[in-house]
Amino acid sequence: MNPALTDAAARVGRLQRARRARFAVVSAVLALVALGALLLSLAVGDIDVPLADVWAVLTGGGDPASRFVVHELRLPRALLALVVGACFGMSGAVFQSLLRNPLASPDVIGVSAGAGAAAVLSSMAFGLSGLALSGGALAGALLAGTLIYLLAWRGGISGGRFVLIGIGVGAGLVSLRSYLMTRAEVTEAHNAFLWLTGSLNGRSWSQLWPLLGCAAVLVPLTLAASRGLAPLQLGDEAAGGLGVRVERGRLALLACATALVGAATAAAGPVGFVALVSAPIARRLLPGQGAALLPAALTGAALVGVADFAAQHALPATQLPVGVVTSLVGAPYLLWLLARANRVGRGG
Repeated sequence: MNPALTDAAARVGRLQRARRARFAVVSAVLALVALGALLLSLAVGDIDVPLADVWAVLTGGGDPASRFVVHELRLPRALLALVVGACFGMSGAVFQSLLRNPLASPDVIGVSAGAGAAAVLSSMAFGLSGLALSGGALAGALLAGTLIYLLAWRGGISGGRFVLIGIGVGAGLVSLRSYLMTRAEVTEAHNAFLWLTGSLNGRSWSQLWPLLGCAAVLVPLTLAASRGLAPLQLGDEAAGGLGVRVERGRLALLACATALVGAATAAAGPVGFVALVSAPIARRLLPGQGAALLPAALTGAALVGVADFAAQHALPATQLPVGVVTSLVGAPYLLWLLARANRVGRGG
């Protein structure tokens, strides 16, 4: 065999092993951050519980008081934060990679607005609550995603056109939501406003189990559909030339990503900017790794877990909605992204 080819093959092998090792290390670090946020959320509060007692409760032991505080009051919320963040993170990675646009995030292009408008309509017009309200939010996200896709279709999908139409649809849905809130009673409008900010306050097992069920189905489906994501990022013609069923693959990915957003929004409200920033952070940590769906999900879980802990304890005697904290991270990033796009558009 040609020595030059042997040397090139060896270099490629070393590069692939280095990428796999970096992927494993980064994923492990992100998982540890999420786990640390979980344990802190279980241990710290109005009644502090030592980590040893937290571990005892998680392994089936512990005294009755610790079991009540950890298992009934704190564990559902802490787990919900991680699952919500993972769903938003993976969804944002799919949208941004598939549409090849860093602004193609569900909270920017109107999918989250669809879930929010449907939830407000379900609550205020039909008096729904609990699982029925969550189902309404999920249906709203799917309907909004379908409408945006149909309006953006012009013999194919352009990422820029999809984003612009999504922003327009989202603006209309926000207007509808605002109109409904102006017609509601003060208490109803206040509760809706808190939910629309994105909040985990008062969440329990009844919100966690449906989300876990949805995630257990949607995450594997998204990962299975993502096998065609790399060719689709090359463009429709290139993907078709590689044997990919372009529209079928794109629809499957968009449907999975939209359903992930709808399920997470139904559980915690539209927690802002998590889907927008999780994938860029994951790709920055793992350059050259493509869409990085799993690292984006872990990034989202860690981000929401840490943000919810800060929301509970940053201000004395005050619990902020978690969406307020995530917005403090995401809003500056969005402004920087828009400023950067403007400079590039002017040739700067």
